[in-house]
Amino acid sequence: MNRHEAREKAMIVVYQYLLFPRDINELIENNFENHDKQDSYVLDIIHSSIENKDRYEGYINQVLKDWSFSRLGYIEQSILLNGCSEFDLKQTEAAVIIDESILMAKKYCDPESYKLINGVLDTL
Repeated sequence: MNRHEAREKAMIVVYQYLLFPRDINELIENNFENHDKQDSYVLDIIHSSIENKDRYEGYINQVLKDWSFSRLGYIEQSILLNGCSEFDLKQTEAAVIIDESILMAKKYCDPESYKLINGVLDTL
């Protein structure tokens, strides 16, 4: 699995957690094969997204104008949380994080959502 595919799975795990909070390790187990769980960076993204959700939500709310994080769809929320997590981990360039997030938004969200994702992450 390449890093892009791993990011997509990480987004799906966080999305599932936002829909119905349960044991994050169980969600990882359900979405990643054993050899894919060796990528500690992706696992760090997932855990950081969940553990720091409130803090990241605060950052995102500061950027959103006339809107709030809680009003976004869960997929958009999970993409933004994972983006914030990657920024925090400081192991990937910001441009790569934003580009990957935009690709996921274009694939999984409403047609115009990628603009919101881009604007928020570019401002953070």
